[in-house]
Amino acid sequence: MDEPEPKELIWVGSSRKNLRAFPPEVRRAFGLALFAVQLGETPTDAKPLKGFGSGVLELIEDHQGGTYRAVYVVRFATKVYVLHTFQKKSKRGIATPKNELDLIRERLKWAERLYTSKES
Repeated sequence: MDEPEPKELIWVGSSRKNLRAFPPEVRRAFGLALFAVQLGETPTDAKPLKGFGSGVLELIEDHQGGTYRAVYVVRFATKVYVLHTFQKKSKRGIATPKNELDLIRERLKWAERLYTSKES
């Protein structure tokens, strides 16, 4: 059986730079999960990001008291866009802070424009 061709992984904004600052264990976990996404799989720990409709998912990794997140979109046939990676700093509940959600929303629009301009 032929292996699927991996989808191209596109890092939006500072998402790749942010990821590089994470602990090695977190980088590895996100890297493996994102590679699975490129192959068309959905990692078991991926969850839909509320308020963004279908195709926007987040990975959450806890490490030594810190919580790290990677948000990506799989709405596009040939590409996976990593919209944002960040360490959640809020001490109030599990909700994603509004400023992070606003940035994700902005980067989603950016990814949609990038995809439509490259595909046409």
